[in-house]
Order: sequence, then C-alpha cells, then structure tokens
Amino acid sequence: MYVAPNISIRADEGTPFYIGSNTNLQDGVILHGLLNRKISVGPKSFSIYIGNQVSIAHRALVHGPCFIGDKVFVGFNAIVYNAIVGKGSFISYNAVVTNGVRIPPNRFVPPGSNIDTQAKADALSPVPEDSREFAMEVQRVNQEFPASYHVLLGKNRCSCGLAYH
Repeated sequence: MYVAPNISIRADEGTPFYIGSNTNLQDGVILHGLLNRKISVGPKSFSIYIGNQVSIAHRALVHGPCFIGDKVFVGFNAIVYNAIVGKGSFISYNAVVTNGVRIPPNRFVPPGSNIDTQAKADALSPVPEDSREFAMEVQRVNQEFPASYHVLLGKNRCSCGLAYH
C-alpha cells in the first residue's frame, strides 16, 4: 500500500476502515466515516471498505458509509459518499457518487457527473479501454513508490522519513 503525503484518514467518528493490498491513496485524499453508518462485507461491517489494487487520486473524498471494490479508480477531486462501487469501475475527475447508489462492476462514471440515483448508476457505460489502461498505469507507478522509499530512506523508514517498527 502507498499512502502519499497530506492524507487525512479520519476514523474519529466512524470505524473501522479497511484498506486492501496494493492500494494507493494519493496526495490530499480524505477518508472519513460517520458514526453508526456502516457497510456489511461478509460477516463484518466497515465505515469505509476499500478493496485491493484501488487508486484514489489527488484530493478525492471518500466518505462512509462506502464500499469501493477491487481495481477501482477514483479520480482527482471526486467524491464518493454513501455508495457501493463495483469492481473495476472508473470514477472520473470531479464526479460525485452518492445517495446509496450501487455502481455495477466495470462501469465508467464520466468527468463532472453526479450519480445520485440508481437509474443513473444503472445507465453507466462500460469503462473505455483508454481509461482502463490509465488506471492500470497509475496502479503500476504507485506500487513502485514504497520500494523506492525503502531504498532512498532506509529499510525501516516510512515515506515521511520517520522510523517505524
């Protein structure tokens, strides 16, 4: 997992959060949950659940209750609040996904769109190939960061330079 600088992971109200492997949270991302508002995943409940190989781009806001499936891309300045986002979906920059909608797997949320009804979510088209390739490249680049920081800062240091155990 890669967590960039200036991230806010606020589990002060709503907990717990789950963040899957090979996920990257880029600069300025905010994760925040609400008290007693959760998403059930199997036998457990989470305020925010983020799957494996997810990219959440610069300044995006993910506000629980929220489920983001594996291999999802959440674009720059996007907002995902009280929603379920299916595996492989692509949420473009400045888009909003809210009101308890369920985005089906492998769907494309266009730039600046407001997906606030299930009818809008169900009408989304499949992810275009160029957007899928972009998401894969972002994932690849961000997976390289932790190893690079280990080399640059020393094996037992995080990207901010502080020692960890």
